[in-house]
Amino acid sequence: MGAVFTRWSVLLLAALLLAAPPDAGAQQAPDPKAPLQAMEAAFVSVVEHVMPAVVNVSTTPRKEAASEEPRTEERFREFFGPEFFERFFRGQPPREHARSSGSGVIVDPAGYILTNNHVIENAATIEVRLSDQRKFAATLVGRDPKTDLAVLKIEAPGPLPVAALGDSDRLKIGQWAIAIGNPFGLDRTVTLGIISATGRMRLGVSQFENFIQTDASINPGNSGGPLLNLDGKVIGINTAIVATGQGIGFSIPVNMAKDIMAQLIKGGRVVRGWLGIVIQDLSDELAAGFGIAPRSGVLVADVMKDSPAGAAGLRAGDIIVEFGGRATPEVPELQRRVAATPPGQPVPLTVLRDKKPERLTVKLGEMPGEETLIAAAPAPDGWGLRVTALTSELAQRYDLTAREGVVVMDVAPGSPGERAGIRPGDAILEVARRPVKSVEAFQQALAQVKPGEGVPVYLQRGGGRNEYVVLKGPEAK
Repeated sequence: MGAVFTRWSVLLLAALLLAAPPDAGAQQAPDPKAPLQAMEAAFVSVVEHVMPAVVNVSTTPRKEAASEEPRTEERFREFFGPEFFERFFRGQPPREHARSSGSGVIVDPAGYILTNNHVIENAATIEVRLSDQRKFAATLVGRDPKTDLAVLKIEAPGPLPVAALGDSDRLKIGQWAIAIGNPFGLDRTVTLGIISATGRMRLGVSQFENFIQTDASINPGNSGGPLLNLDGKVIGINTAIVATGQGIGFSIPVNMAKDIMAQLIKGGRVVRGWLGIVIQDLSDELAAGFGIAPRSGVLVADVMKDSPAGAAGLRAGDIIVEFGGRATPEVPELQRRVAATPPGQPVPLTVLRDKKPERLTVKLGEMPGEETLIAAAPAPDGWGLRVTALTSELAQRYDLTAREGVVVMDVAPGSPGERAGIRPGDAILEVARRPVKSVEAFQQALAQVKPGEGVPVYLQRGGGRNEYVVLKGPEAK
């Protein structure tokens, strides 16, 4: 009773003080709107600062993509729902010139853009539109289906606006989260929410998952756009929603994106560590059979022949409880940490073998079967062309029959390449009647062209149609 009396006494006293007229020396009561106005100002500041760095990514599909739906799209159909997926994720019902769109964020003044792999996965051409409505043809630097990330590159005449990258490892549940993107084609839409959860796994969206969950509204078209904190820093790349729920969206943590982006820019592909084991979670039944607590480690079901794990002495039936000095309670956690460890690096490993701890050291190998993806090389200065070697994959992508040459991945606006009518997807077979069989041969051929001189360029376009264009050398400066 005393506690109740005290509480109500305090409330009554506070009410009397508020009701009493202020004396001459008393300060005026604070404006009750002030905290809300400060919060509003913070949100506006973030949006004004980051909005110029958010881009619209528009693609046209490869010819064969109309009849073949990749696994990534199948997974995203489950998240977006069939109606939204067909209408907005794929753009519109498949046809030759259908376009689909997503979002991206400029993270480097040189023109590097982070987006989702599923936004550009089947693209024959990629176009980026900035907030000032300028449009650029984008080059695919590289993509990583296993994390659903991709890096694009545009060539602009001047510095580009950039969004700063934050630290997703320091996120706390309940922090503010701001999403910017192009949902349903509505350019640069801003939504607000909080961080609902971190470390979400087993969603079936990508192989290596560690998603940030947010209730900031994310819809088809937001894919590839940034999730921001109150400092205006990117903390995630928006990726998926649950079609059957509201206020449940997922973003790839920016720290994961930083590592993937750095590898794609450096080498066009992602290199991951590899143990060479088959693993499974410890169910309640399995844990009881091994005489340990559930979720206390990862069970080794098999060890591959000549694998790093075999060389380190791992055996089927071992339970991995620590990797690199940190606990490994679940399969996705162990997979992600092994993959993020550089090949060749020795790592301490603790396993339970017959209920007794064993400490081993494993020297990781490189995960086999990693996809090597496009890294286009620039032509000599002034030509405005970026090319890569013609491969069977690119020939199929651009509907080419040529077997040797270079493929144009990007043409700078206003450049000699654009004035000659050269387009992304063209295969260049000859320059000045000299065969072009490699990127080096192409660069050497252009280096021989005098300023202002016009030379015939023999190229092939989609459908196996060959033709000549005249490419004029850039004028001397």
